[in-house]
Amino acid sequence: MLDLGLSKMALIGAVALIVIGPEKLPRVARTVGTLLGKAQRYVADVKAEVNRSMDLEELKKMKDTVESAARDVEQSVQTTATDFEKDWAETTAGLTNTEPTGWEPPPPEYRHPGKNWRLKRGAVPQWYKARAGVRTRALSGAARVARYRPKSLN
Repeated sequence: MLDLGLSKMALIGAVALIVIGPEKLPRVARTVGTLLGKAQRYVADVKAEVNRSMDLEELKKMKDTVESAARDVEQSVQTTATDFEKDWAETTAGLTNTEPTGWEPPPPEYRHPGKNWRLKRGAVPQWYKARAGVRTRALSGAARVARYRPKSLN
C-alpha cells in the first residue's frame, strides 16, 4: 500500500497550505476527509460482501454433506426396519391371537375433582371477623403509629 509516514504527511500539508491557501484549506480538508470516509465504507462493504459470498459457498457445501449423511441414515433405518418386520412376521407366524379383535380397554371412571369441602365449612365469616376485631389487612409502621397514637389533650 502507500507508505505514508509523519514526515510525508507534513510535506503534503505544507504543499497544500501553499497551493490552496489558508482560507480554503479547512473546507478542502473536510471534503477530503468525507471522501476518504466514503471510500473506506465502500471498501468495507465490498469486503463484507465477499466474505458473505464465501461463507454462503461454505454453507452450501456443508448443507450438501449433511443432506447426504441424512439420506444415508434414512436408508439404513429403512433397511433395518424392513429386516425387523420380516423377522417379526416369521416369528409371529405360528402364534394365534387370543384377544378379540375389537377389544378396547374401558374408559376411566369419572372422579370428582375432590375439592376440600371441610376447608370451606371451617372458614370464619367476614362479618364475624369485622365484629371481633380480627385484622384482615396489614398496616404499615407509619399507619399503625398514626392510628394508635393517643389524642392530645388540648
